[in-house]
Amino acid sequence: MKEALRILFQLALYVPLMVLIGYFSTSPKFTVVPEGEALLRLSVVHGTERKEACRVRTPEELAKLAPNMRAALDCPRERSPLLVELELDGALVFRREAQPAGLKKDGAAALYHRMNVPAGQHRIVARLKDRPGADFNYVREATLELAPGASVVIDFAAPQGGFLIRS
Repeated sequence: MKEALRILFQLALYVPLMVLIGYFSTSPKFTVVPEGEALLRLSVVHGTERKEACRVRTPEELAKLAPNMRAALDCPRERSPLLVELELDGALVFRREAQPAGLKKDGAAALYHRMNVPAGQHRIVARLKDRPGADFNYVREATLELAPGASVVIDFAAPQGGFLIRS
């Protein structure tokens, strides 16, 4: 009798839990991208150039340093901020500056942005500036045909030439 009551109580607890799990495994309906739109994601993680150039130490400065610290070049660690722009069909839709990571601001700067865009053909221009100065040193222009529900990633890899567009 005691065993039957235990099983009955377990069923009274487990059956509603199983129904709840079954319901949430199929409902509510979830879509990443609304009907008739595509997803555009911009992802950049990049170590920018140094804010200041290295300088050569004088012989007097080297003599003052401990023997194990006598490097001829004095290179400041701080890196310049990263500036990224994204233009869609001639309109600037994203512009952000990211500071380098780390206490000394000597790490990589990171940006991530996602946006829904109408499906169809779009002209995309991505620009990146990773050094002191006024001009962008990486620019990529592309015309993309975005299908409804498609997901496109604009990634950045300096060794591979700059911006990479993956769908």
